[in-house]
Amino acid sequence: MSKPRQVLGTFTLSMISVAAIVSLKNLPFAAEYGFGAIFLYFVAAILFFVPTAFVAAELATGWPASGGIYIWVKAGFGNRIGFLAIWLQWVQNIVWYPGVLSFTAGAIAYIVNPQLIHNKYYVLSVVLVTYWAMTFVNFFGMRISGFISSFGAIVGTLIPGALIIILAAIWPFSGHHVQIAFNWHTALPDMTQFKNIVFFVGVVLALSGMELSAVHASEVKNPQRAYPRAIFLAAIIIILISSLGTLAIAMVVPASQISLVAGVMQAFKSFFIAYHMAFLIPWIAGALTIGAIAMIATWIIGPSKGLLASAHEGDIPSYLQKQNKHDVPVRLLVLQGILSSCVALIFLLMPSVNASFWVITDVSTQIYMLMYLLMFAAAIYLRYKKPDQPRAYRVPFGNLGMWIISGLGFLGSLFVLVIGFIPPAQIHTGDIVYYEGFMILGMVVLIAFPLIAFSFRNPAWTNKSITP
Repeated sequence: MSKPRQVLGTFTLSMISVAAIVSLKNLPFAAEYGFGAIFLYFVAAILFFVPTAFVAAELATGWPASGGIYIWVKAGFGNRIGFLAIWLQWVQNIVWYPGVLSFTAGAIAYIVNPQLIHNKYYVLSVVLVTYWAMTFVNFFGMRISGFISSFGAIVGTLIPGALIIILAAIWPFSGHHVQIAFNWHTALPDMTQFKNIVFFVGVVLALSGMELSAVHASEVKNPQRAYPRAIFLAAIIIILISSLGTLAIAMVVPASQISLVAGVMQAFKSFFIAYHMAFLIPWIAGALTIGAIAMIATWIIGPSKGLLASAHEGDIPSYLQKQNKHDVPVRLLVLQGILSSCVALIFLLMPSVNASFWVITDVSTQIYMLMYLLMFAAAIYLRYKKPDQPRAYRVPFGNLGMWIISGLGFLGSLFVLVIGFIPPAQIHTGDIVYYEGFMILGMVVLIAFPLIAFSFRNPAWTNKSITP
C-alpha cells in the first residue's frame, strides 16, 4: 500500500475538529440550566475539554501515525488495551450516530412540518437514509470527506452558531422577554441532587472528540507543526459557540419546553418570528442539516480508520481489512452501518423521541468516557516509559504538568461515567430497573467482548501493509 497522501492543511484539520465536535444539537442539554449553563461549560472545560486538547496534541505529535487512540494506548499499555481503546471509540460512534442524525430529522421537519419531530417512524427513516448516504460518500476518501467537513462546519455550524448568538445579543435590547435571569443566584445550577445535573453528561459530550483528528495525522502536511495549531484554533471556536449558543436558546425557550432534538430550531423560530423574518426558518433548517451531515461525514471514517490500524497486529479478521483505491476500509464501514442501523431501532422502543435521544446520548457518552480514562492514563505512563520520544508539543511544566492535566481529565471522565447511570429528572425514561440494568449490562458486555475477542486473534490476519 502506498504512503497516505498528505492532503490536509492546518485550516482543514481545524475545521474537521470543529465539524466533529461542534454540533448545535448538543446545546439544548445545557440550556435546561439557564444562566447556570456557563458554569457547567467552565467546569467541563477545566475537567475535560482543556485536558483532552493538551494531551491529544502531545500524543498526536509524539505518535503521529494513523490510528490515533489505538497507537497511543498501545504504546503505553500494549496491544490488548490498545485494541480495547479503539474498540470503545468505534462502538461509541455506532451508538451515537442515530442521536446526531435525529437532530437532522428535527431540522428537516421544520422545513416540511414541525410536528413530524414527534413521529418515531419519520425520525428513524431520516436517520437511516442520511447515514447510509454519508457512508457511501466516504467510500471516495479523505479529500472529499475533508471538503464536506470544512464546508459543513462553516455553513452548518459556524454561520448558524454566530447568527443565533447575534440574535440573542439583540433580544434584550429590543423589548422582548428573556426567559432566564442573569444574577448570582442563577449563576450556579441546583446541584443538591445528582438527578438535577445528569445533563452535564450532554455538556461533556458536546466538548468530546478533540482526539479524532489525530487519526488523520499521516495525511496532514507537516503534522508535527500543523496538528497543535489546528487543535488549539478549533478549541477556541468550539468553546465560544457552545457556551454562547446555549445561552441563546435558554433566553427565548422556556426550560420546560426545550426539546433535546429540536431545541435549536425552537430558538431560531422564536427569534425569526419576533423579528418578522419567518421566511428564514426553512433556510436555517437547511443549513443545520448540512452541519449535522458534515459531522457524520467526519465521524464515519475516523474511528474505522483507527480500528483498521489494529490490523497491523492481526486484531481484526482479514475480510474486514479490505480497502478500496482511496484507502477506505469499505467493509468496516458497511459493518458499522449495519450495527448503527440496529441501534437506531431504539426510537421505536422508548416512550418518546426525547427519551430515545437521551438514552443514545447517555450510552455513547459512557462508552466514550471509558476510552478517555485509558487515554489520560496512557499519557502519564508514556512520560516515564518513553521520555525520549520526540514530541513537537508537550504538556507544559514537565511530568508534574502532565499529572495535573491528565489527572483532571481522568477525574472529569470518571465523574461523567458515574452520573451517567442516573436517569435525568427532566425526562421519563421508563422503568428504573430496566434503565439501570440496560446501562450496567451494556458496560460489562462492551468491555468484556474486545478483551475476550483479542484472545482469538489470528496471526494470519496480520497486515503489515497497513501503517500503524
